Formats: sequence, structure tokens, C-alpha cells
Amino acid sequence: MHLHRPAVILSSPVQIARASSPPQRATWTCHRTITSYPTSRSPGGVRDYFSQADYFWPNPQDPGGKYINRDGQSNPDNFNDHRKAMIALSIQMPALTAAWVLTGDRRYGQLAGDHLRAWFIDPDTRMNPNLEYSQGVHGVSTGRSYGIIDTLHLVEVARAASIIAPTILTSSEQQALHDWFRAYLHWMKTSEKGIAERDTVNNHAVCWALQAAEFARFIDDQETREEVRTQFKTLFVPGQMALDGSFPKELARTKPYSYSIFNFDILATLCQSLQGDGPSLYSFVLPDGRGICKAAAFLYPYLRDKGTWPYKQDIEHFASLPVRSPGLLFSGLACHHQEYLQLWTKLNPDPGDPEIIRNYPIRQPLLWVNQPSRSKRSPR
Repeated sequence: MHLHRPAVILSSPVQIARASSPPQRATWTCHRTITSYPTSRSPGGVRDYFSQADYFWPNPQDPGGKYINRDGQSNPDNFNDHRKAMIALSIQMPALTAAWVLTGDRRYGQLAGDHLRAWFIDPDTRMNPNLEYSQGVHGVSTGRSYGIIDTLHLVEVARAASIIAPTILTSSEQQALHDWFRAYLHWMKTSEKGIAERDTVNNHAVCWALQAAEFARFIDDQETREEVRTQFKTLFVPGQMALDGSFPKELARTKPYSYSIFNFDILATLCQSLQGDGPSLYSFVLPDGRGICKAAAFLYPYLRDKGTWPYKQDIEHFASLPVRSPGLLFSGLACHHQEYLQLWTKLNPDPGDPEIIRNYPIRQPLLWVNQPSRSKRSPR
């Protein structure tokens, strides 16, 4: 299924949908969850999500001992099957939902619902609602707080679920789905790992906040959404953004270009998630001018022409960037910059580099920008 990608400024939700990544893979009916990929490396059970920290490698001085950190360099020998399964879910289920919204063909919605049943409802295949064993380090830890970033790929799934669940799922299935996200959000907010991740000072805290905001939106937890709104205004903008709109903590990493774009995308999506709960966070500006529109203005020239990037090149995957930044779309609309939208239409919506895909969790803008009302369609 190929959707037209316009080369003109976007002015409607349908245009935005047609400019998004279309469902075009052949395995849409495959609903494999983490239970399909058991591993002896995991300290948990078959329904416990498990992954290994990306940048940790065997120590050449002690090959059988504790792994050591090589920041920015992903270890290809890590166990990644659970992460790959979740990324597949994050690609397929929202794309099917967007296709249903766009075409009115109920078959897309039914397939999207099957993904939700497999991952969050079916007692034999659903994932346990915690990340106790995510991004562990051999010889050091069975799981780390930083691993909570892995479920960033559930953010657009939750957004899509809020659209299809009322029509596609039964009332008992909807309750079970809400219960799963309620339990996972509770774990994020109360567990030792969740609290530690919330209190980090870089992109990890922003990723925690986006997850909390969108999962809370799905289960109608307004208290959590207000807490995240406060995080944005009192911690993220004053603590992570420089006067020029850059993110110094991301620029200090070995992949400054990638991390700068990533943090901007997640911050902008957080603003989009919290739309409608009060004054728009796009208009929130500190007295010195810092705000999400300042971050967009800083990055735009380097998204338009990577060759002008004045900082270090990323240690890996620099050639695969940039791709179609959701932050560019959201800030283009909210900050009233048509040139951002024009550039957004020209950037690659379907990256093939697995590392880029891992850091590209928002792919279906139709789900985020004024979806057409289902009541105005005749589902088929």
C-alpha cells in the first residue's frame, strides 16, 4: 500500500497522513511478541522483556569478566530480539491504525487490534508490565534504569490504541489493555529504576516523560500529565537547553548530531502529547528566550544541510542522518515556520539503518495531528 508523499506545504491531516510512512511490508498478520524469543541470557521469565546495554563490550584485558563501556558504539553481539520485536510492533500497529483512519477499511483496524491483544491482553503472549531486565550489563547488572528508554517504542502504540480500541476491542479487552498500561506507568513512577530514569539530566528523562505523558493520556491520568508538564517547564527547558537552543549534554556525547536531533524530537513530541491540557507548551518561553521553538531554530539549518554541522561528527551512523524528524513537523506547525514543513516533506521517512530506526519512534503523524473524525467515515 503506497500513499502519496506530497512535495508541497502540508495544510490538512490527510496530507500529513499521505506524507507519512505507509504500511508496505508483507508480514502485517505476524503478531510475535517477546514470548517468541526466549533466551538463556535473561534472568527473567519468558514474558519478561530483556535487552543488553548497547555500548558495553567484553574487556580485552579480561574477556570473561565485566563488560566495559564504549560510548556510542553498539555491540552487535548483544541480545536484541525483544527490542526488535517491540520495534516491529511500533512500526506495524500504528501504520495499520493510520491506514484505517485514512481509508476507513476496517481490516486494517482489526489487524492493529490483533497486535494489541498479543502484546498486552493474551495471558500466553503478553509482556509483563515492567522493564526490570532491560539494558543489563554482563557481569555488572541484570537490568538498569536506562533501559526504560526501550519502551519509547510503545508511545505511538499507545497513541494508536486510543484511536482503535473503542471500536475494535471488546469492553473486557479494553479494560485489560488499560490495566496493562496503568500497571506499567505505576512501575515507571514508583520502582527504583523508574524513579532513577525520571531523575536523569539528559534525553533519558525526556524519554521517560514522553512515555509517562502518553500512557497517562491513554488511561486518563491527568495528575501524571500535569506532573510531566511541570517537568518540561522547570527541568527540561532550563536544565537541558542552552541560550542558542542547543542541548549541551547531547553535544558532549560521541554522537552529538544524532542525540541532538533525538532529544529535540522527543521534546517536541512531548509538547504535542500534552496539547489540550492547558496552555500550549510550544508557547512556553523562559525570560531569556529558551523554548521548543528556539531548539527548532537551532537545529533547522543542520537538518537542511548536514555539511554545515559545526560540531564533531557522530562516531557511528552519521551518514544515515537526517531522516524525517517529527520535531520538525510539530514545531513547523506550532511555531509557524513553513520552511520546516517544506524540509520535512523532503527528508527520508523510511530509514533502513537499524540504529536510526531504534531512535525514530514517531512515524505516523496522522495519529498526532488532528485525526479525521471516525464518525464522519463509513467503516468497511
